[in-house]
Amino acid sequence: MMGYEDGCKQEESVAPDNEKNLSVQLVLSLLLGSVAFFAFTILRPRWPALYAARKCRLDPSNNLPSLSSSAFGWIPQLYKITEQQVLASAGLDAFVFLAFFKMAARLFSVMTFFATAVLWPINAHFTDLSRRNYSWGYTDGMGMDPFYAPTQLPLADEDFEVLKGHGLKDKSAKLGYLWSYTVFTYLFVALTIHFINTETFRIIRFRQDYLGSQSTVTDRTFRLTGIPADLRTEDEVKKLIEKLEIGTVDSVTICRDWRELDELMELRVVTLRKLEASWARYLKYKRDKTKGDVTRTNEPNSDESQGQDVDEESGENGHLLNPDLNREDWGEEGRPQVSLRYGFLGLQSRNVDAIDYYGEKLRRLDEKIVRARKKKYTPTDMALVTMDSVASCQMFIQARIDARPGRLLTKATPSPSDLVWRNTYAPRGIRRLKSWAVTLFITVLTLVWIIPTAFLASLLSFCALKKAAPGFAAWLQSHTIIFSFVGNGIPTLVVSLLNVAVPYLYDWLSNCQGMISQGDVELSVISKNFFFTFFNTFFVFAVSRTGVDFWSVLQDLLKDTSKIPGVIAKDVADLSVFYISFIMLQGIGLMPFRILEVGSVFLYPFSLMMSSTPRDFDDMKQPPVFQYGFYLPTALLVFNLCLIYSVLQLGFMILIMGTLYFALGYFTFKYMVLYAMDQPQHATGGAWRIICYRIIVGLVVFEVVMVGQIASGGAFLQSIAIFPLIPFTIWYSFYIKQRYEPLTKYIALRAIRENQDSEEEAVSDEVFDEENTRPSLGILRRGSTLDEFKEKGMTFVNPSLTVPLQQAWIYHDPPPVISDDETDTSDEQTPPILAGTDSSISIGDSNVWRDGANNI
Repeated sequence: MMGYEDGCKQEESVAPDNEKNLSVQLVLSLLLGSVAFFAFTILRPRWPALYAARKCRLDPSNNLPSLSSSAFGWIPQLYKITEQQVLASAGLDAFVFLAFFKMAARLFSVMTFFATAVLWPINAHFTDLSRRNYSWGYTDGMGMDPFYAPTQLPLADEDFEVLKGHGLKDKSAKLGYLWSYTVFTYLFVALTIHFINTETFRIIRFRQDYLGSQSTVTDRTFRLTGIPADLRTEDEVKKLIEKLEIGTVDSVTICRDWRELDELMELRVVTLRKLEASWARYLKYKRDKTKGDVTRTNEPNSDESQGQDVDEESGENGHLLNPDLNREDWGEEGRPQVSLRYGFLGLQSRNVDAIDYYGEKLRRLDEKIVRARKKKYTPTDMALVTMDSVASCQMFIQARIDARPGRLLTKATPSPSDLVWRNTYAPRGIRRLKSWAVTLFITVLTLVWIIPTAFLASLLSFCALKKAAPGFAAWLQSHTIIFSFVGNGIPTLVVSLLNVAVPYLYDWLSNCQGMISQGDVELSVISKNFFFTFFNTFFVFAVSRTGVDFWSVLQDLLKDTSKIPGVIAKDVADLSVFYISFIMLQGIGLMPFRILEVGSVFLYPFSLMMSSTPRDFDDMKQPPVFQYGFYLPTALLVFNLCLIYSVLQLGFMILIMGTLYFALGYFTFKYMVLYAMDQPQHATGGAWRIICYRIIVGLVVFEVVMVGQIASGGAFLQSIAIFPLIPFTIWYSFYIKQRYEPLTKYIALRAIRENQDSEEEAVSDEVFDEENTRPSLGILRRGSTLDEFKEKGMTFVNPSLTVPLQQAWIYHDPPPVISDDETDTSDEQTPPILAGTDSSISIGDSNVWRDGANNI
């Protein structure tokens, strides 16, 4: 009989029944989820700095309501927040992300109805007939067990000989049984494509209306690449663009090689932090010493106490300029030191005053930055061109300027805050080489991950466990609850934690690829992380569950690819309980931990211990960053798993768990993106393209699995009937690319409504005549969108050229910024007094100190 691993006898294939596995997993998930949820309800009103961090920093004109502080009162209030409010307060990316969860919950609720009302009775009836003649070792064989799934494969021909006299007289019933698989495969594929089409139309409508109703500097700017050397000036580019008579150019920014300036600014940030840390150590020492002296002398009006009171009240300028607070009053004791190396090969070292050293180093860096800002830098082949209107900019983005390949290419531009300036002047060949190198590294890494994943999959095989540790396997057989936890609970938990940890690596790798914007990085993380989760969590598990035999099984499949559908179908069916447990843990058990922000809560004490300066404490108040690449790939994996298992024996259960996962995820992530976390990336809903294509991948796998499932039962006609779905689904991906994808990248000219009269506005309204109300009516906030509010006053200029130079933040109030004129001092001038220095201190007291400061 099928359903057993090779080399494992039927009587040895004893394992706890699937009902026990799912019961243990349900208890574990409910326990974890309940603890996290009740912790959230307790901590949410007490820690608004964490759980309402984004809401506290929103502009008062935003109409996002405040949530109740009661334990459950916030849930209906959160549910009532409309999609227009989501757009207005969180933007397009959050809107698209939540729309996917809502669409998935609706789709799987419909599929659950059909799977429960029709497919479950069919599957249970025929599996029950087969079970009555075989001792599978999973149940007692009495009654119809919905949890029973020793193998999900259809009945083979030889089974019918022994089933005569048990209610199955001929193969006509078998044909009806397998035709139901074919029919519901078509039905579920049709439902999925229908929901994708409907949601895509809706997202495009909202996106076009949202972007068409605003006029930000980003919407009016396009990126011009491949500029010839003779045109790499602002005037030449402006003449070239205006000569085409499409619109008027407002400004042109030629991207130049600002590497020297950017490196100086990065070094300044590091130096500033070190200076602030040195000051924090010294002031802490003075406070502790003052308190100790007051305690010993019991004289609250002592000189030290008076000096401390003056320190706390005078502010930073008082500390810097008050002549009474000189080095003699404070003393050398307690001032932090820094070790400087000098001499031949840096073999000699000497400790110097850290405050004076970093203060002088910061002053010299400021002088270098001021001079660097006045330099002329080598232009690159990229320019950022801002037009006078959104329409003219969109015409350039969607057109080709030059007839020569690779010359004067136009692309959309990310927002100024989203632009990665250091990559704008990196040579195109270097960025392409980085991209290839990262891709190659990820490919190798994915192959390496096969080894631990395959061994993890072997925990799901009792035969493999018995071969590796027979004594331990025998002990587990006598403790069914522990056996269920070890064989099912631990693998699902490990896989879930792995899917949480891996995105951090892929995020770092994506940032190394040299992409122009953080939005592109975010989309790249989604793609990379989905590939990892789907390949390792599904394909490796489906191909082999025997760990060390994975490579041999893979080699056999490569020799005869015709075996792939059957092998995958067999192991996919056997893993149904594992994936139900996985989705159950993800939704019920771990989703409350996401809204709890357990990572931030866990790291808070460590961040508090490591923070010493006012700037450190201010950074702790910033809202955490919501990164779609960390959450969307797992949701896509769950979506595809629900599709793949929807028709099989336990399909109704996995669809129920999937519906619950996406319903809970919608509430969880809606709270996070609206109230708790910031989303600095700006991809204008570009994640929807990735979502559609990854769902299509799941549909193709679903169809291949069903072909293998039905063919394994000898029903080749029913199996062949599914084959047309595969090329149709692949064609559908090209259909999306040609028809829908352009509208998810660009703004249609008819959707743009800037500077239009009433007649033209009425014509534009025809684009959205399917709705009674325009989407933008709920988007506008005092005449502007969220993007317009964020980008108010922004220009496409490298921040290193214009950003004010921050002084050291030492005391409670932040210091004023330094203008370039104040920083521009010559070597002959007396250097300005820095935080922690005194006018009586000679900067040239130590040649070693001077040599160290010169080494900048």
